[in-house]
Amino acid sequence: MSEGERLTELAKRRGFYFPSSSAYGGAAGFWTYGPQGAALKSNIEDAWRDRYVVKEGHQEISAPDIMPEPVFEASGHLDGFDDMIVECGECGATHRADHLVEDNTDIEEAESLPNEEVMDLIADHGIECPSCHTSLADQPVDNFNLMFETNIGPGSSSPGYLRPETAQGIFVEFPQLSEYARNQLPFGVAQIGKAYRNEISPRKSLVRVREFTQAELEHFIDPEEDEPPLAEVEDVTLPLYSAAAQESEDGGMQELTVREAVDQGIVESEWVAYYLGVSTEWYERVGVDMDRFRYRQHLAGERAHYASDCWDAESEVDGDWIEITGFAYRGDYDLSKHAEHSGEDYTVFKQYDEPITVERATVDPDMSYLGPEFGGDAGAVADALEALAERNPDAFDDDEVTVEVDGESHTVPVEETNFSVDEVTENGEHIRPHVVEPSFGVGRIIYTVLAHAYETDEVDGEERTYLDLPPEQAPTTVGVFPLMDKDGMAELASDIADDLRAAGLSVTYDDSGAIGRRYRRQDEVGTPYCVTIDYESLEDGEVTVRERDTTEQKRLPIDGLADRLERLATGDLTFDDL
Repeated sequence: MSEGERLTELAKRRGFYFPSSSAYGGAAGFWTYGPQGAALKSNIEDAWRDRYVVKEGHQEISAPDIMPEPVFEASGHLDGFDDMIVECGECGATHRADHLVEDNTDIEEAESLPNEEVMDLIADHGIECPSCHTSLADQPVDNFNLMFETNIGPGSSSPGYLRPETAQGIFVEFPQLSEYARNQLPFGVAQIGKAYRNEISPRKSLVRVREFTQAELEHFIDPEEDEPPLAEVEDVTLPLYSAAAQESEDGGMQELTVREAVDQGIVESEWVAYYLGVSTEWYERVGVDMDRFRYRQHLAGERAHYASDCWDAESEVDGDWIEITGFAYRGDYDLSKHAEHSGEDYTVFKQYDEPITVERATVDPDMSYLGPEFGGDAGAVADALEALAERNPDAFDDDEVTVEVDGESHTVPVEETNFSVDEVTENGEHIRPHVVEPSFGVGRIIYTVLAHAYETDEVDGEERTYLDLPPEQAPTTVGVFPLMDKDGMAELASDIADDLRAAGLSVTYDDSGAIGRRYRRQDEVGTPYCVTIDYESLEDGEVTVRERDTTEQKRLPIDGLADRLERLATGDLTFDDL
């Protein structure tokens, strides 16, 4: 059984996650988180919120899952949010073409290749349809838009889409959000929510799905002045797999500190480098095995349409590298596009320390001339003259000036433009911020954490399976067991469980079966501590506390038990200190 199959079996059996709507045949790419999985998901989201919102001092919002079509026209998703699809000519099954190439060749990132080259690779390697084993040679490789379309309200007059990323819900609302930030850069806006992509070939349980949770941060900065607090993470070691290394025959992963990566130009953006450092520490916190982890730089062909540079955090599971986070420097692409399409102001006013006097070129075109001369184009000509005066005042040095409107040249006498250069005093300027984006796939992080936490050993001559989850992330912190359900042990155990819950700990109560079996059940879902109430507990007021990883046990008084377990869970106390 592969690592992935073993994990999926455990996840279904113990209530982490399982296919949705199975009573009706299910729908590929949709998964339900069970009691254990929902708790783990909540804990990981809380840890993300603590690090990227609270500690960074950012805002958090919650935007709708459905947005109107113009949003995605502006963002570029309608034209450029595609995957490669190939359809079997025999059985009609559709497949992700680049994944077929990756599964059947040594090529790791076929997504970065042109469609024609992927089509040639399918033919050259004799790749067959996974469904019916018919050759896919000569079958066309086309683009397939991944967005789910819907209608807002009755009829089809108001098309909308399920959002393919949570980011657009932040970008669209930038004018309002910047007011909440008092128009002071830098500031960040975070969001944890659902996103939807109509994947061609969902697979590997939580890895390739059609509905998933993202945790995204959009950090708005002044590119000319704002610098990250790099000193806070400059000594953090990053496992980097650069684009140059990927394209080199003998290239491999480098381990560099954040400072070294910036100084050597491996990571171009200091802001991206900062978040790589912050995130390295966070991944360790939530339970990612850092020996099975790397940051891989996007090749030019696979980079998103909005990103000038992008790095993926990748985890290794079952021999495959899985993207769990993308770190992109998006520039001002998103805000510029929404400003262009909506006509709204997507800038902030940057106040100068002191007013400055500058020469400003202006025009005040004579519309009584432009109207008769250019008819319906007169307004556009006037706008073009204003833009030209701001961009290139020297163009007005001659007797005539020429501008283009919709590809057609229009010549205007300079005297009819009322061109002038005047001294003006300015208190500031409007600037369009740039954006740094760490975007986390919560489901893939859950999949990674569970896979990396899966351990087996031998206890009392029997093989034991346990999840080595950090106490902060474990779905349940404490299991409470009466040794037997008689003589008052169950009543005392129930009282202790209630007290621990009142102290804010996540507790499960179990009085079913042999005590060893109960321990095994909690080990398998990652519960770090178990408390057993026995006959001696009724006499001396002490209980047995068992630690998951070592199976060591210690007797502790009931009085103060909640405080000790809470300090164990937060790392303020170790089991050896008890």
